[in-house]
Amino acid sequence: VGVPANLLEVEDCQGMIAVSGESKEISNEDVRNVASAALVRSVPPERQIISIQPQEFTVDGFEGIKDPRGMIGVRLEMFGHVFTGPKTILHNIRKCVEKAGLVVAEMVIAPLALTETILSDGEKDFGTIVIDVGGGQTTTAVMHDKQLKFTHVNQEGGEFVTKDISTVLNTSFNNAEALKINYGDAYPARTSASEEFPVDVIGKSEPVKIDERYLSEIIEARMEQIFNKSKEVLEEIDALELPGGVVLTGGAASIPGIVDLAQEIFGVTVKLYVPNHMGLRNPVFTNVISIVDYSANLNEVYQLAKGAVTGEVMPTEQSVVYQQETNYETTYDGPQESPLAQDEETSDEGFVNKVKGFFSNIFE
Repeated sequence: VGVPANLLEVEDCQGMIAVSGESKEISNEDVRNVASAALVRSVPPERQIISIQPQEFTVDGFEGIKDPRGMIGVRLEMFGHVFTGPKTILHNIRKCVEKAGLVVAEMVIAPLALTETILSDGEKDFGTIVIDVGGGQTTTAVMHDKQLKFTHVNQEGGEFVTKDISTVLNTSFNNAEALKINYGDAYPARTSASEEFPVDVIGKSEPVKIDERYLSEIIEARMEQIFNKSKEVLEEIDALELPGGVVLTGGAASIPGIVDLAQEIFGVTVKLYVPNHMGLRNPVFTNVISIVDYSANLNEVYQLAKGAVTGEVMPTEQSVVYQQETNYETTYDGPQESPLAQDEETSDEGFVNKVKGFFSNIFE
């Protein structure tokens, strides 16, 4: 289950332990223990720890280690981020899923899963902005140095565009959604005022003709407002200076002309991310795919740290027991003649005797 950015609070965390065991070799248990030490903090009673994300480990002062297991050391430190969410909402989400007959296997940080899945290694490293224009909200996330640095949620999305069309054209919400999908364009310069289509208007007995450009201007007004709000918060943290530019995704990002409009507003390179999965090649599926893909590819270090939150123990590899084959001792009595060879020899002797007998009868 994905937890949206507007429910999240992120805090830095740090833990330190003495490495256990006589050999001083860092084990899975040590990683779990240092994660538990990092979670020793005062959490408000109305909030709950969702996840801990290890960023790096330090072994006896040596920094920048991603996986310390197998190393020899005395002191192990971990630096990372702790994500918390409102306890009541998280509980209700879990109960809702359980009532549907399912089980929540993982609470996933949605913006983290999104950025980890759709960005390349270079984009994560050098810095990129991801804007997910969903139906009910728009989430802006910044990934830099392969870490989620910033998130912002604007409670406006594609449904607001549909409501605007419905209000301005005085048509039903369903008709407005169909108009947005079939005729909509977010960049009026790409449209034509001569292209018209019928619209069922409430209170009119006959459909009213609306031109393509007028519809596009309605869409542009709302999308421009959404992007400008994202631009304001991004300018405050100088995120628009990052070389990766902006990556758009989400259901409303599939409106034609959205990339041109975004590029004009943000003034940086903008591209649209479309999932490359058969039958799911539409930005509306990006969030779902990213949550599934992210959960399926979590590394072992994260799983160990997660155990400090949930109490789960990462399953160890099953040892394979090989059954030793029984050796049977045999005695060697020299080469043995096979029954087939004996039969062939008997057959040959009988044939020779018959030939001898035949010629003997002739010369008698």
